Amino acid sequence: MRIGIVGCGLIGQKRAASAHEHDIVGVSDLDAACAESLANRYGATVYPQWRDLLGAGLDAVVVCTTHESLSPIALEAVKTGLHVLVEKPAGRNSAEVAAVMEAAQTAGRIVQVGFNHRFHPALLKAKELVDSGEVGPLMSIRARYGHGGRLGMEKEWRCQPEISGGGELVDQAPHLIDLSRWFLGDLALDYGHAPTLFWEMPADDNCFLALKSPAGQMAWLHASWTEWKNIFSFEIFGRVGKLHIEGLGGSYGTERLTLYKMLPEMGPPETTILEYPFPDTSWEREFADFSNAISGKVGSVGGTISDSYEVLKIVDRIYGRKVT
Repeated sequence: MRIGIVGCGLIGQKRAASAHEHDIVGVSDLDAACAESLANRYGATVYPQWRDLLGAGLDAVVVCTTHESLSPIALEAVKTGLHVLVEKPAGRNSAEVAAVMEAAQTAGRIVQVGFNHRFHPALLKAKELVDSGEVGPLMSIRARYGHGGRLGMEKEWRCQPEISGGGELVDQAPHLIDLSRWFLGDLALDYGHAPTLFWEMPADDNCFLALKSPAGQMAWLHASWTEWKNIFSFEIFGRVGKLHIEGLGGSYGTERLTLYKMLPEMGPPETTILEYPFPDTSWEREFADFSNAISGKVGSVGGTISDSYEVLKIVDRIYGRKVT
């Protein structure tokens, strides 16, 4: 495919590296030096205006900008006839994402959202085990995700709601909500609270969520910018076993999946531990899945624009915003 990339920062660079089997023909970024650096790496053309890039004969575009630009660029790309891979949460609220979703349906274009945690090997293996019935029917999920911030973080764009759409609730929490929906199916908000407990800023630095499925299954989630020691912990409880995914590599620790299998007599479970050390292959897996979805191959597991819409409906309800 002929690929364009809008947003050439850290995530744009990772997306470009994951698309190495395709032709990166053009890039665009408000930071000209950043765009030039990425373009030189792949022999691509720099387009100072992203709209000009969309008209450069592309098959698909990858959108890796700050949140306020995600949906406008994705929407214009779909209307231009392009397939889109857009970073999560794909917009600042459900209304912005709904516009992209409707346009994609009308145009018959694939729009996937960068919920790349689905493609971490421990989570892929967990999904395989759940789908095979290894832990029995699911009852609940308990998850934590967070870091401790950094000096001056309260001045960054992620902490400015007019740009980001919120705080931690639209930063790391969408991954937890998406993963919970991936395992449990549709979930509705039962309880949600997004306070600012430490950082002096107009955005939340913690969020606590209780989500409930139509069958009564629960997901209890906590995302935090006051974790101090980076953590990713995702526990899946079934009637005959439990899965615990922890670590994402790097500062989050070695990625690990532990299967606790209940014995007939109960008591201490049979325990199996699988470890997945670096390098992180989730980006390559996700782009391959995006390419396969465009090709019409069955079995795609990537997050869709509809998934993002459902996630942001929950976010909007916690923030007390109108849900489109």
